[in-house]
Amino acid sequence: MAAAALAVLGVLTALVLSVHRAPFAVDESLHHWALVHRTRAAQHVADVITDTGTGVFPYAVVAAAGAIGCRRRFIGALAAMAVLGLGQLVRIGVRIAVDRPRPPAADWAFQASDASFPSGHATTSALAAGLLAWAVLRVAPRIAGRVAAACCGLWAVTVAATRVFLGVHWPSDIVAGWLLATAWLAVTLPALSWWAGRKPVRARGPRTD
Repeated sequence: MAAAALAVLGVLTALVLSVHRAPFAVDESLHHWALVHRTRAAQHVADVITDTGTGVFPYAVVAAAGAIGCRRRFIGALAAMAVLGLGQLVRIGVRIAVDRPRPPAADWAFQASDASFPSGHATTSALAAGLLAWAVLRVAPRIAGRVAAACCGLWAVTVAATRVFLGVHWPSDIVAGWLLATAWLAVTLPALSWWAGRKPVRARGPRTD
C-alpha cells in the first residue's frame, strides 16, 4: 500500500509542477462551490472542526492511541507521537519542495500560512485518525473496533473538508495529504505493531480456575 500511495502522490505532484503549481479545473470548481455555499453559521462550525486538526489536539489523540495500543503505555505514547512528528517532517519537506500557493487570500475564512501542498490539516488528522484506529482495533471487540475506526476516519475527512470550505486549500492539496498519510502509516504501523507485541492488547476476562 505504501508503494501505491507514494506512486499516486508522485504522479499528482508531477501534475501540479507541470502546470506551474496552479490549481486544476476541479480545484477551482470545488473552491467556487465552497465560496457560494459558505454561510456564517456553517463557517463557525467549520472553524471549530478545523481547529482539531492541528496543535495540541492531534498529538493528544496520538499519545492516547500509543498508550492504548501498547503494553508499555508511556513508551507507546512516545512512539506514536514520534510517528506523527516524523510524518510532519516529511510533509514539511514536500511542502517546501513543491511550494504551491494557496487560494487567493481574499477567499479565506480562516487564517493560514506557508505553502499549501500537501495540506497540513489533512495530513495530520489522517495520521492521528490512522493511529487511533490502529489502537482501538487492537483492544476493542471486533465490531466495536470497526465502528470506532470508522468514526476516526470520518473525523479526519471532516477536518480535511473544512480546509476547502474555509477557502485555504485546493482539493488536490487535501488528496496529497491523504496519500502522504496513507504511505507513512503503511510504513510505520507494521513496525509499531511489531514493537507493541504481536498479540492484541485486549482486556482479559475473569479467571475461571
